Amino acid sequence: MQTTGPKLTKSDRQSRIIAELRTTPTLRVNELAALLNVSTETVRRDLSELDDRGLINRTYGGAMRPVSFEPALAEREKLMVAERERIAAAAVNLVEANDILMIGGGATTTIFARRLAAERNHLTVITHAFSIAVALASNPLHRVLMLPGQYDSREGLIHGPDTIEALQRYRASKAFLGASGLTAEGPSDAGIGPGLIYSAMVKRAAETVILADHSKFDRPSLSVFGPWQSHMLLICDKEPAGDLRNAMARSGARYLLA
Repeated sequence: MQTTGPKLTKSDRQSRIIAELRTTPTLRVNELAALLNVSTETVRRDLSELDDRGLINRTYGGAMRPVSFEPALAEREKLMVAERERIAAAAVNLVEANDILMIGGGATTTIFARRLAAERNHLTVITHAFSIAVALASNPLHRVLMLPGQYDSREGLIHGPDTIEALQRYRASKAFLGASGLTAEGPSDAGIGPGLIYSAMVKRAAETVILADHSKFDRPSLSVFGPWQSHMLLICDKEPAGDLRNAMARSGARYLLA
């Protein structure tokens, strides 16, 4: 388990710890020290900081994943950054001028929106997330339609019955959505409100593109916003496997490696 090569920065170490806890519910200090090629004292300091921020639960001799593990958007934006950037870059290639898009909130979709602002023109984008709207508004050639509803300050997005009702008036060529978890049952979100929004976007778009890194694989989350369907495309950084891959294949859903 020992690694070699250049030392990771503190931010990289802590991102890796959180990513590992998404796939393994508990980890020991000595396991993390070997994985990260640092001392056990360094790992303990990292775990203490992550525990203080509510991102993990400290245990005697290690750490465990919180039962409902979904850091706030500001925290998620610091995790798996390189993977998210690759996924967003691949997603931009699917967008053409004059497309009508729906974009859900999230860390990866925000990176995607920033790339759209820099690399594409003349898009109409329907969104419920302020980070998406702000990113796209930096390009005056885009038209951004902000959905109404109840504001969630933790996630920086709008949700609720008014949001879903407003969505029924629109139709998009593609919906680009993030996900808290990907299982054989389908993509899911940690929040009930956003999950209902994404379910509505899936129904109102001709194609749905899920942007999610491998840490979401086989990770169940609260609100499943749709079963895998033939008009769904997953853009990810590693190949799905096992039940997840089999369920996607049966439904006709595809995946694209970034």
